[in-house]
Amino acid sequence: MMPLVSIITPSWNVEGLIEETIRSVQDQTFADWELLIADDCSTDRTPAIIAAIGERDPRVKLIRQARNGGPALARQASIDAAQGRYLAFLDSDDLWLPAKLERQLAFAREKQAALSYTAFRRIDETNTVTGRLIEVPASLTYDQLLKNTAIATLTALVDREIAGPVVMKNEGYDDFCLWLSILKRGHTAYGLNEDLARYRVRGSSVSSRPARSAKWVWQIYRNVEQLSPIRSAWCFAHWSARAWLKRREF
Repeated sequence: MMPLVSIITPSWNVEGLIEETIRSVQDQTFADWELLIADDCSTDRTPAIIAAIGERDPRVKLIRQARNGGPALARQASIDAAQGRYLAFLDSDDLWLPAKLERQLAFAREKQAALSYTAFRRIDETNTVTGRLIEVPASLTYDQLLKNTAIATLTALVDREIAGPVVMKNEGYDDFCLWLSILKRGHTAYGLNEDLARYRVRGSSVSSRPARSAKWVWQIYRNVEQLSPIRSAWCFAHWSARAWLKRREF
């Protein structure tokens, strides 16, 4: 039988963290899932660790990328192999709390949500919680998301039967591009304001530099969404303020 939920995970050189990430999925109270980890040509033991766990638990599946192409292409490789109706996103250094899938699936079904997301807390590399709960708005439209940072990748759940095609763009903040593409079709995203995930802050993570993140968002406004300079500036001002507040809460 096909799993109900396919979990999309890119990995690269996370031998010290990937086993704990996988365990947080295996500890879910909802068990009808597959975990598709697309390894982006790691040079450490990451692929071997994933493969060994997959031998013991066939729900954990290793996809080997032919060449290093970044997280967007790795996510797309997992999406292409996914069998589930629902796509959940979890990066290889982040964690879920045990009730995450069960609670969010019930919420998404109740709302008939093409896209849903949850609250979360930050942790450091030693798993120490480093900030207060990052709460989320009850809902977001396309226009609202353009000015918001609320949908963290590790909290996102997409219902493919409602959302339509799920295609990553090979851009910085490929996840933000995906959420916008879904909502641009007329859908509304719904937020479950419960503490269900742990976002790990690492200095080496792809999105850990504020200036680079801001540059990526501006490029999305202008090059992907093709907003006018005035509208881009308006959205960027709101996005920047929310991003600053989120980092300040850290």
